[in-house]
Amino acid sequence: MESYLLDWANLLLRWLHVITAVAWVGSSFYFVFLDSSLTAPEDEDLKRQGVSGELWAVHGGGFYHPVKFAGAPPKLPGHLHWFYWESYTTWMSGFALLTVSYLWNARTYLIDPARMDWSPAAAVSATLGFLVVFWILYDLICRVVGQRKNGDAIVGALVAVLVVAASWLACQWFAGRAAFLIVGAMIATTMSANVAMWIIPGQRKMVASIKAGQPIDPIHGKIGKQRSVHNTYFTLPVLFAMLSNHYSFTWSHPHNWLVLVGMMFAGAAIRQFFVLRHGWKLGRNKHPAPYAAVGVVVILALLAWMAPSPSKAPAAPAAAAPAAAPTIAEVRAIVDQRCLQCHGAQVQMKNVRLDSDDSLRQNAQAVYQQVVVTRLMPMNNSTGLTEDERARIGAWFSAGAR
Repeated sequence: MESYLLDWANLLLRWLHVITAVAWVGSSFYFVFLDSSLTAPEDEDLKRQGVSGELWAVHGGGFYHPVKFAGAPPKLPGHLHWFYWESYTTWMSGFALLTVSYLWNARTYLIDPARMDWSPAAAVSATLGFLVVFWILYDLICRVVGQRKNGDAIVGALVAVLVVAASWLACQWFAGRAAFLIVGAMIATTMSANVAMWIIPGQRKMVASIKAGQPIDPIHGKIGKQRSVHNTYFTLPVLFAMLSNHYSFTWSHPHNWLVLVGMMFAGAAIRQFFVLRHGWKLGRNKHPAPYAAVGVVVILALLAWMAPSPSKAPAAPAAAAPAAAPTIAEVRAIVDQRCLQCHGAQVQMKNVRLDSDDSLRQNAQAVYQQVVVTRLMPMNNSTGLTEDERARIGAWFSAGAR
Protein backbone atom coordinates (compact mmCIF):
# COMPACT_ATOMS: atom_id res chain seq x y z
CA MET A 1 0.00 0.00 0.00
CA GLU A 2 2.86 2.42 0.77
CA SER A 3 4.32 1.88 -2.70
CA TYR A 4 0.90 2.43 -4.28
CA LEU A 5 0.34 5.69 -2.40
CA LEU A 6 3.86 6.91 -3.17
CA ASP A 7 3.26 6.23 -6.87
CA TRP A 8 0.09 8.35 -6.75
CA ALA A 9 1.90 11.12 -4.88
CA ASN A 10 4.72 10.97 -7.42
CA LEU A 11 2.30 11.18 -10.34
CA LEU A 12 0.25 14.09 -8.99
CA LEU A 13 3.27 16.06 -7.81
CA ARG A 14 5.07 15.52 -11.10
CA TRP A 15 1.97 16.69 -12.98
CA LEU A 16 1.70 19.82 -10.83
CA HIS A 17 5.43 20.47 -11.08
CA VAL A 18 5.44 20.32 -14.88
CA ILE A 19 2.38 22.57 -15.16
CA THR A 20 3.78 25.25 -12.86
CA ALA A 21 7.28 24.98 -14.39
CA VAL A 22 5.82 25.57 -17.85
CA ALA A 23 4.04 28.67 -16.51
CA TRP A 24 7.20 29.99 -14.81
CA VAL A 25 9.56 29.31 -17.70
CA GLY A 26 7.03 30.66 -20.18
CA SER A 27 6.55 33.95 -18.34
CA SER A 28 10.31 34.27 -17.79
CA PHE A 29 11.09 33.69 -21.45
CA TYR A 30 8.35 36.08 -22.51
CA PHE A 31 9.65 38.96 -20.39
CA VAL A 32 13.22 38.40 -21.58
CA PHE A 33 11.89 38.55 -25.15
CA LEU A 34 9.81 41.62 -24.31
CA ASP A 35 12.69 43.51 -22.71
CA SER A 36 14.97 42.68 -25.65
CA SER A 37 12.39 43.68 -28.26
CA LEU A 38 11.29 47.07 -26.94
CA THR A 39 11.82 50.06 -29.20
CA ALA A 40 11.73 53.76 -28.38
CA PRO A 41 8.14 55.08 -28.33
CA GLU A 42 6.98 57.09 -31.30
CA ASP A 43 3.93 58.68 -29.71
CA GLU A 44 4.72 62.00 -28.03
CA ASP A 45 2.13 61.37 -25.32
CA LEU A 46 3.88 58.13 -24.33
CA LYS A 47 7.19 59.96 -24.17
CA ARG A 48 5.69 62.59 -21.85
CA GLN A 49 4.41 59.83 -19.58
CA GLY A 50 7.96 58.48 -19.20
CA VAL A 51 7.66 55.42 -21.43
CA SER A 52 11.12 54.18 -22.42
CA GLY A 53 10.09 51.32 -24.71
CA GLU A 54 7.11 49.80 -26.46
CA LEU A 55 6.22 46.71 -28.46
CA TRP A 56 3.43 46.05 -30.91
CA ALA A 57 2.39 42.40 -31.22
CA VAL A 58 -0.42 40.33 -32.66
CA HIS A 59 -1.60 37.10 -31.05
CA GLY A 60 -4.78 35.07 -30.85
CA GLY A 61 -6.66 37.40 -33.19
CA GLY A 62 -5.88 40.55 -31.23
CA PHE A 63 -3.30 43.35 -31.16
CA TYR A 64 -1.27 44.09 -28.02
CA HIS A 65 0.75 47.17 -27.10
CA PRO A 66 2.83 46.66 -23.92
CA VAL A 67 4.98 49.59 -22.80
CA LYS A 68 7.77 49.95 -20.24
CA PHE A 69 8.27 53.01 -18.05
CA ALA A 70 11.79 54.20 -17.34
CA GLY A 71 10.80 55.03 -13.77
CA ALA A 72 7.47 55.36 -12.04
CA PRO A 73 4.31 55.42 -14.16
CA PRO A 74 2.12 58.53 -13.91
CA LYS A 75 -0.36 56.57 -11.82
CA LEU A 76 -0.38 53.10 -10.33
CA PRO A 77 -3.32 51.01 -11.56
CA GLY A 78 -5.86 49.58 -9.16
CA HIS A 79 -4.78 46.06 -10.08
CA LEU A 80 -1.07 45.31 -10.52
CA HIS A 81 -0.17 41.77 -11.54
CA TRP A 82 2.76 40.15 -9.76
CA PHE A 83 4.69 37.23 -11.19
CA TYR A 84 5.79 35.06 -8.29
CA TRP A 85 3.38 32.21 -7.64
CA GLU A 86 4.63 30.43 -10.75
CA SER A 87 8.10 30.36 -9.20
CA TYR A 88 7.02 29.49 -5.68
CA THR A 89 4.65 26.71 -6.74
CA THR A 90 7.26 25.22 -9.05
CA TRP A 91 9.79 25.09 -6.22
CA MET A 92 7.35 23.75 -3.62
CA SER A 93 6.03 21.02 -5.91
CA GLY A 94 9.57 20.17 -7.01
CA PHE A 95 10.84 19.90 -3.44
CA ALA A 96 7.86 17.74 -2.51
CA LEU A 97 8.60 15.52 -5.51
CA LEU A 98 12.28 15.30 -4.50
CA THR A 99 11.16 14.27 -1.01
CA VAL A 100 8.73 11.60 -2.19
CA SER A 101 10.96 10.19 -4.93
CA TYR A 102 14.45 10.43 -3.43
CA LEU A 103 14.66 11.57 0.19
CA TRP A 104 11.95 9.15 1.35
CA ASN A 105 13.90 6.25 -0.18
CA ALA A 106 17.41 7.57 0.36
CA ARG A 107 18.94 4.11 0.77
CA THR A 108 17.65 3.12 -2.68
CA TYR A 109 17.90 6.32 -4.71
CA LEU A 110 20.53 8.56 -3.11
CA ILE A 111 23.17 6.14 -1.91
CA ASP A 112 25.62 4.26 -4.10
CA PRO A 113 27.87 2.28 -1.72
CA ALA A 114 30.60 2.21 -4.36
CA ARG A 115 30.80 6.01 -4.15
CA MET A 116 29.85 6.90 -0.58
CA ASP A 117 28.55 4.31 1.85
CA TRP A 118 26.83 6.56 4.34
CA SER A 119 23.58 6.50 6.28
CA PRO A 120 20.29 7.71 4.76
CA ALA A 121 20.20 10.57 7.28
CA ALA A 122 23.66 11.73 6.20
CA ALA A 123 22.74 11.48 2.49
CA VAL A 124 19.53 13.46 3.01
CA SER A 125 21.39 16.10 5.03
CA ALA A 126 24.02 16.43 2.30
CA THR A 127 21.31 16.79 -0.34
CA LEU A 128 19.67 19.63 1.57
CA GLY A 129 23.10 21.11 2.13
CA PHE A 130 23.67 21.37 -1.62
CA LEU A 131 20.48 23.40 -1.98
CA VAL A 132 21.30 25.79 0.88
CA VAL A 133 25.08 26.20 0.50
CA PHE A 134 24.95 26.84 -3.25
CA TRP A 135 22.40 29.62 -2.73
CA ILE A 136 24.50 31.20 0.03
CA LEU A 137 27.69 31.17 -2.05
CA TYR A 138 25.93 32.35 -5.22
CA ASP A 139 24.20 35.19 -3.35
CA LEU A 140 27.50 36.19 -1.75
CA ILE A 141 29.16 36.38 -5.17
CA CYS A 142 26.36 38.58 -6.49
CA ARG A 143 26.45 40.86 -3.45
CA VAL A 144 30.23 41.31 -3.42
CA VAL A 145 31.01 41.41 -7.14
CA GLY A 146 27.73 42.06 -8.93
CA GLN A 147 27.73 45.87 -8.67
CA ARG A 148 31.35 46.37 -9.69
CA LYS A 149 32.59 47.43 -13.10
CA ASN A 150 32.43 44.38 -15.41
CA GLY A 151 30.71 42.71 -12.47
CA ASP A 152 28.31 40.69 -14.62
CA ALA A 153 31.16 38.93 -16.43
CA ILE A 154 33.01 38.20 -13.18
CA VAL A 155 29.83 36.91 -11.53
CA GLY A 156 29.18 34.67 -14.53
CA ALA A 157 32.67 33.20 -14.37
CA LEU A 158 32.58 32.61 -10.61
CA VAL A 159 29.12 31.06 -10.71
CA ALA A 160 30.24 28.78 -13.55
CA VAL A 161 33.17 27.59 -11.42
CA LEU A 162 30.79 27.05 -8.50
CA VAL A 163 28.41 24.97 -10.65
CA VAL A 164 31.29 22.83 -11.97
CA ALA A 165 32.61 22.21 -8.45
CA ALA A 166 29.15 21.31 -7.15
CA SER A 167 28.53 18.97 -10.11
CA TRP A 168 31.82 17.16 -9.55
CA LEU A 169 31.19 16.80 -5.81
CA ALA A 170 27.61 15.58 -6.27
CA CYS A 171 28.75 12.93 -8.73
CA GLN A 172 31.41 11.73 -6.26
CA TRP A 173 28.99 11.50 -3.35
CA PHE A 174 25.67 10.34 -4.76
CA ALA A 175 24.30 7.74 -7.15
CA GLY A 176 24.51 9.12 -10.69
CA ARG A 177 20.78 9.59 -11.23
CA ALA A 178 20.43 11.39 -7.90
CA ALA A 179 23.55 13.52 -8.48
CA PHE A 180 22.14 15.02 -11.68
CA LEU A 181 18.79 15.70 -10.03
CA ILE A 182 20.40 17.28 -6.96
CA VAL A 183 22.42 19.68 -9.12
CA GLY A 184 19.25 20.62 -11.00
CA ALA A 185 17.34 21.12 -7.75
CA MET A 186 20.24 23.15 -6.37
CA ILE A 187 20.15 25.61 -9.28
CA ALA A 188 16.34 25.68 -9.34
CA THR A 189 16.32 26.54 -5.63
CA THR A 190 18.61 29.47 -6.36
CA MET A 191 16.31 30.62 -9.16
CA SER A 192 13.28 30.64 -6.88
CA ALA A 193 15.31 32.25 -4.07
CA ASN A 194 16.23 35.04 -6.49
CA VAL A 195 12.53 35.71 -6.94
CA ALA A 196 11.65 35.44 -3.25
CA MET A 197 14.68 37.22 -1.76
CA TRP A 198 15.47 39.92 -4.32
CA ILE A 199 13.14 40.39 -7.27
CA ILE A 200 9.78 40.56 -5.44
CA PRO A 201 11.07 42.46 -2.35
CA GLY A 202 12.72 45.02 -4.65
CA GLN A 203 9.51 45.47 -6.61
CA ARG A 204 7.52 45.88 -3.40
CA LYS A 205 9.90 48.66 -2.29
CA MET A 206 9.47 50.38 -5.67
CA VAL A 207 5.66 50.26 -5.37
CA ALA A 208 5.83 51.51 -1.77
CA SER A 209 7.99 54.46 -2.85
CA ILE A 210 5.53 55.38 -5.60
CA LYS A 211 2.57 55.23 -3.20
CA ALA A 212 4.46 57.40 -0.70
CA GLY A 213 5.31 59.94 -3.39
CA GLN A 214 9.03 59.27 -3.02
CA PRO A 215 11.59 58.75 -5.80
CA ILE A 216 12.37 55.16 -6.72
CA ASP A 217 15.81 53.86 -5.82
CA PRO A 218 17.12 52.50 -9.15
CA ILE A 219 19.19 49.82 -7.37
CA HIS A 220 16.06 47.70 -6.90
CA GLY A 221 15.38 47.57 -10.61
CA LYS A 222 19.04 46.94 -11.41
CA ILE A 223 19.37 44.01 -8.98
CA GLY A 224 16.01 42.57 -10.00
CA LYS A 225 17.02 42.66 -13.66
CA GLN A 226 20.39 41.08 -12.88
CA ARG A 227 18.86 38.17 -10.95
CA SER A 228 16.18 37.71 -13.61
CA VAL A 229 18.86 37.46 -16.31
CA HIS A 230 20.74 34.88 -14.23
CA ASN A 231 17.53 32.86 -13.98
CA THR A 232 17.05 32.78 -17.72
CA TYR A 233 20.54 31.29 -18.23
CA PHE A 234 19.92 28.74 -15.49
CA THR A 235 16.71 27.49 -17.12
CA LEU A 236 17.99 25.15 -19.85
CA PRO A 237 20.68 23.57 -17.61
CA VAL A 238 18.04 22.87 -14.96
CA LEU A 239 15.65 21.34 -17.49
CA PHE A 240 18.39 18.99 -18.73
CA ALA A 241 19.29 17.93 -15.19
CA MET A 242 15.63 17.22 -14.41
CA LEU A 243 15.03 15.21 -17.59
CA SER A 244 18.28 13.24 -17.43
CA ASN A 245 16.97 10.69 -14.91
CA HIS A 246 15.09 9.05 -17.80
CA TYR A 247 18.32 8.50 -19.76
CA SER A 248 20.75 6.29 -17.90
CA PHE A 249 23.53 6.62 -20.50
CA THR A 250 24.13 10.16 -19.20
CA TRP A 251 24.35 9.69 -15.43
CA SER A 252 25.82 6.16 -15.55
CA HIS A 253 28.86 7.29 -17.55
CA PRO A 254 32.20 6.84 -15.72
CA HIS A 255 32.81 10.59 -16.08
CA ASN A 256 29.20 11.61 -15.56
CA TRP A 257 30.08 14.96 -14.03
CA LEU A 258 31.68 16.01 -17.32
CA VAL A 259 28.54 14.95 -19.15
CA LEU A 260 26.43 17.05 -16.78
CA VAL A 261 28.68 20.10 -17.00
CA GLY A 262 28.95 19.82 -20.79
CA MET A 263 25.20 19.62 -21.31
CA MET A 264 24.52 22.50 -18.92
CA PHE A 265 27.13 24.63 -20.69
CA ALA A 266 25.53 23.79 -24.05
CA GLY A 267 22.11 24.78 -22.68
CA ALA A 268 23.39 28.13 -21.41
CA ALA A 269 25.09 28.86 -24.75
CA ILE A 270 21.94 28.04 -26.70
CA ARG A 271 19.90 30.23 -24.35
CA GLN A 272 22.34 33.07 -25.02
CA PHE A 273 21.55 32.71 -28.72
CA PHE A 274 17.84 33.19 -28.10
CA VAL A 275 18.39 36.11 -25.71
CA LEU A 276 20.54 38.03 -28.22
CA ARG A 277 18.49 37.05 -31.25
CA HIS A 278 15.84 39.66 -30.47
CA GLY A 279 18.43 42.42 -30.21
CA TRP A 280 20.03 41.33 -33.48
CA LYS A 281 16.70 41.72 -35.29
CA LEU A 282 16.64 45.34 -34.13
CA GLY A 283 20.29 45.95 -35.09
CA ARG A 284 21.56 46.21 -31.51
CA ASN A 285 24.12 43.42 -31.60
CA LYS A 286 25.84 40.99 -33.93
CA HIS A 287 24.14 37.80 -35.04
CA PRO A 288 24.32 35.38 -32.08
CA ALA A 289 24.66 32.26 -34.24
CA PRO A 290 28.15 31.49 -32.80
CA TYR A 291 26.60 30.86 -29.37
CA ALA A 292 24.14 28.35 -30.80
CA ALA A 293 26.96 26.77 -32.80
CA VAL A 294 29.08 26.37 -29.67
CA GLY A 295 26.19 24.70 -27.86
CA VAL A 296 25.53 22.31 -30.74
CA VAL A 297 29.24 21.49 -31.10
CA VAL A 298 29.48 20.66 -27.38
CA ILE A 299 26.48 18.33 -27.64
CA LEU A 300 27.91 16.62 -30.74
CA ALA A 301 31.28 16.26 -29.02
CA LEU A 302 29.61 14.59 -26.04
CA LEU A 303 27.65 12.34 -28.38
CA ALA A 304 30.86 11.20 -30.08
CA TRP A 305 32.80 10.87 -26.82
CA MET A 306 30.12 8.79 -25.11
CA ALA A 307 29.34 6.53 -28.05
CA PRO A 308 29.85 2.83 -27.23
CA SER A 309 32.64 1.17 -29.16
CA PRO A 310 31.78 -2.30 -30.55
CA SER A 311 35.46 -3.17 -30.60
CA LYS A 312 35.83 -2.77 -26.86
CA ALA A 313 34.73 -5.13 -24.15
CA PRO A 314 31.83 -4.07 -21.92
CA ALA A 315 32.71 -1.77 -19.05
CA ALA A 316 31.77 -4.42 -16.52
CA PRO A 317 33.14 -7.86 -17.43
CA ALA A 318 30.36 -10.42 -17.67
CA ALA A 319 30.93 -13.88 -16.31
CA ALA A 320 30.92 -16.78 -18.75
CA ALA A 321 27.41 -17.99 -19.51
CA PRO A 322 26.60 -21.37 -18.01
CA ALA A 323 26.70 -24.36 -20.32
CA ALA A 324 23.06 -25.25 -19.70
CA ALA A 325 20.23 -22.75 -19.39
CA PRO A 326 19.33 -22.20 -15.74
CA THR A 327 15.97 -23.42 -14.56
CA ILE A 328 13.35 -21.03 -13.24
CA ALA A 329 14.01 -22.43 -9.77
CA GLU A 330 17.64 -21.29 -10.02
CA VAL A 331 16.61 -17.84 -11.25
CA ARG A 332 13.97 -17.62 -8.51
CA ALA A 333 16.68 -18.26 -5.92
CA ILE A 334 18.62 -15.26 -7.26
CA VAL A 335 15.54 -13.07 -7.46
CA ASP A 336 14.41 -14.03 -3.96
CA GLN A 337 17.76 -12.90 -2.55
CA ARG A 338 18.38 -9.81 -4.65
CA CYS A 339 15.00 -8.42 -5.76
CA LEU A 340 12.16 -9.22 -3.37
CA GLN A 341 13.00 -6.35 -1.02
CA CYS A 342 11.36 -4.09 -3.61
CA HIS A 343 9.29 -6.55 -5.65
CA GLY A 344 7.85 -9.03 -3.15
CA ALA A 345 4.58 -9.60 -1.35
CA GLN A 346 4.96 -6.61 0.98
CA VAL A 347 6.41 -4.05 -1.46
CA GLN A 348 5.84 -3.89 -5.21
CA MET A 349 7.82 -0.94 -6.56
CA LYS A 350 6.36 0.23 -9.88
CA ASN A 351 3.65 -2.43 -9.34
CA VAL A 352 6.11 -5.19 -10.30
CA ARG A 353 5.93 -8.37 -8.22
CA LEU A 354 8.46 -11.21 -8.67
CA ASP A 355 7.73 -13.62 -5.82
CA SER A 356 6.16 -16.42 -7.89
CA ASP A 357 7.06 -18.40 -11.00
CA ASP A 358 4.12 -16.92 -12.91
CA SER A 359 4.98 -13.30 -12.02
CA LEU A 360 8.65 -13.89 -12.87
CA ARG A 361 7.75 -15.28 -16.30
CA GLN A 362 5.27 -12.45 -16.86
CA ASN A 363 7.94 -9.83 -16.16
CA ALA A 364 10.83 -11.73 -17.75
CA GLN A 365 11.37 -9.11 -20.48
CA ALA A 366 11.48 -6.26 -17.96
CA VAL A 367 13.80 -8.21 -15.64
CA TYR A 368 16.19 -8.96 -18.49
CA GLN A 369 16.15 -5.35 -19.70
CA GLN A 370 16.69 -3.81 -16.28
CA VAL A 371 19.11 -6.37 -14.82
CA VAL A 372 21.15 -7.56 -17.79
CA VAL A 373 20.93 -4.96 -20.57
CA THR A 374 20.81 -1.56 -18.84
CA ARG A 375 22.07 -2.92 -15.48
CA LEU A 376 19.92 -0.34 -13.66
CA MET A 377 18.58 -2.89 -11.22
CA PRO A 378 19.00 -3.49 -8.40
CA MET A 379 19.12 0.27 -7.89
CA ASN A 380 22.80 1.15 -7.37
CA ASN A 381 23.26 -2.64 -6.94
CA SER A 382 22.28 -2.17 -3.30
CA THR A 383 21.67 -5.94 -2.85
CA GLY A 384 25.02 -7.00 -4.31
CA LEU A 385 23.89 -8.84 -7.46
CA THR A 386 26.98 -10.55 -8.91
CA GLU A 387 28.10 -10.71 -12.54
CA ASP A 388 27.58 -14.47 -12.53
CA GLU A 389 23.99 -13.97 -11.36
CA ARG A 390 23.33 -11.39 -14.08
CA ALA A 391 24.73 -13.84 -16.65
CA ARG A 392 22.49 -16.65 -15.39
CA ILE A 393 19.39 -14.45 -15.60
CA GLY A 394 20.42 -13.47 -19.14
CA ALA A 395 20.96 -17.10 -20.16
CA TRP A 396 17.56 -18.09 -18.70
CA PHE A 397 15.79 -15.33 -20.68
CA SER A 398 17.68 -16.11 -23.90
CA ALA A 399 16.64 -19.76 -23.59
CA GLY A 400 12.99 -18.75 -23.56
CA ALA A 401 12.42 -17.86 -19.89
CA ARG A 402 11.05 -21.34 -19.24
